[in-house]
Amino acid sequence: MLTVSLFAFVAALGCALIAGVFYAFSTFVMQALARRPAPEGIAAMQSINVVVLNRWFLVPFFGSALLGVATTVAAALEGSATQVIGALAGTVLYVIGTLWITVARNVPRNNALARLAPQEPASAAYWARYVAEWTWWNHMRTAAALAAAACFCLALR
Repeated sequence: MLTVSLFAFVAALGCALIAGVFYAFSTFVMQALARRPAPEGIAAMQSINVVVLNRWFLVPFFGSALLGVATTVAAALEGSATQVIGALAGTVLYVIGTLWITVARNVPRNNALARLAPQEPASAAYWARYVAEWTWWNHMRTAAALAAAACFCLALR
């Protein structure tokens, strides 16, 4: 039981941390970038997309998924039905709603943005679409990571 609780606690913290990062982007970072002239916003987001690929982000981002799987396995082996359901729901929400959306929706947009020359007039049109679409998918990632954190809290019981 201690293993399940420890894993669930750390998984909940990781999911909540990632939800907070995504929440910040959804509620003010993207809005601030969108208020800048397109070349400035594009260049800033291109820089963010490079800098985010560091261990301080990637370890909790991918580690939360791994902890979710570990929590689910531990709960299945030694936990209660509530712990199994909470851990499984948290893992599925995080993997599909956070990791999958990132890989399938946000990263392709980031890759397209990386290929743009910020000063080119055509880049401004993509930037407007990018901000709207990327932010919408980011809202989904935020909600999924937060819901996953709540499910892992349920698995603590």
